[in-house]
Amino acid sequence: MKRPEEIQQQIVRETFHLVLKRDDNICNFLEGGSLIGGPEYKLIYRHYATLYFVFCVDSSESELGILDLIQVFVETLDKCFENVCELDLIFHMDKVHYILQEVVMGGMVLETNMNEIVAQIEAQNRLEKSEGGLSAAPARAVSAVKNINLPEIPRNINIGDLNIKVPNLSQFV
Repeated sequence: MKRPEEIQQQIVRETFHLVLKRDDNICNFLEGGSLIGGPEYKLIYRHYATLYFVFCVDSSESELGILDLIQVFVETLDKCFENVCELDLIFHMDKVHYILQEVVMGGMVLETNMNEIVAQIEAQNRLEKSEGGLSAAPARAVSAVKNINLPEIPRNINIGDLNIKVPNLSQFV
């Protein structure tokens, strides 16, 4: 269910305050209550250094299973970002979402094997790098055209039935 941004921000604030005030030696499960839609939902969280990971699940989910899922997610983040921190999550939100989508999609757990998840992320990174080479091609093409040494700029270009007249650009140089 899509909620207005104002309500989403309120839920985040209240969840943060609920989780933050809990002692470290108390269990990591909270009944959702009116905050997240009633008693059929619960919050399951883990605290790592300065990071909190909170999942909201329905009452049919296994609390220990979700704690394991959070552990896999955090270990994968840690492996991908080499000691994950807040800045990694903020400045690489797209990558964090991609990692989460490798683990969970549409409410269903897809993968819990960290090696498989990391392999998929590395494949995605290779694809992005190869596409980065292609996206830089227009800039390289413009640079190459600028460096062409032509004794005289052609005034008419004929390609088949296409005839292009090139204006005198010397006034702009």
